[in-house]
Amino acid sequence: MKNRLNKLYADNRKASARKFEVVAKADSTDVEIFLYDHIVSSEDEAEWWGGVAPESFVKAVYGVDKDAKIHLRINSPGGSVFAARAMEQALRDHKGGVIVHIDGLAASAATFIAMAGEEVIMAKGAMFMIHKAWTGMWGNANDLRKEADLLDKIDGTLAQTYADKTGKGLEQVSSWMADETWFTAAEALEHGFATSIADSDAKASAWNLSAYANAPKLPEAQAPAPKPVPTPVPTPVPTPESKTITEDHQARLSQRLAFLSRI
Repeated sequence: MKNRLNKLYADNRKASARKFEVVAKADSTDVEIFLYDHIVSSEDEAEWWGGVAPESFVKAVYGVDKDAKIHLRINSPGGSVFAARAMEQALRDHKGGVIVHIDGLAASAATFIAMAGEEVIMAKGAMFMIHKAWTGMWGNANDLRKEADLLDKIDGTLAQTYADKTGKGLEQVSSWMADETWFTAAEALEHGFATSIADSDAKASAWNLSAYANAPKLPEAQAPAPKPVPTPVPTPVPTPESKTITEDHQARLSQRLAFLSRI
């Protein structure tokens, strides 16, 4: 099987929705952090694939005043498990509290970052997806078995995080993960992944989700209207009279240029 994580990165390297930004709110001490991007393991990967690395994200969180509330706005197709875990922990350590807003999509690794919020508010039409962890590696049978054991452990920790947030049993959460389950905002609220639904509509996600097995067709950003094509003006066929006029005009121009060159 191809490395689906690399495919996710490659497919979204030039996505128009990508943005990582920290914005102080003008009317309060609250701070907004926009995680509108995929999640990569390091700054080196971010330079190659694009995306947000944990170093940048954690520094941004630690740079917020300890008493200020963070509003984390998510529109992300997911990415690296361990990078997202570091981001999640930084949010949990923030003393001022965290409110998560899922503006378009929270998929894969972005979902357990969302679980760090005291509130998780989903826009109408937003989506929330959980699944089992991926990997890509080479090696012999023993290497692959060890890697499978590691994936089982990772899945267990993720299932526990979701279960702690939602109050659902581990068996139910693990079943959702195995099926790569996509939740609407209403379903996420029903099952405890979200705490409320915003009045606003979801922003167009604009992500390529072909790396996932069960991805629904998400709304695309509206394309600009095509520019009207001008109607070509036919070139007039010269007549003997027009030819004479053109030749006279050129002669007068030549005379003027000769005069100006002598000034």
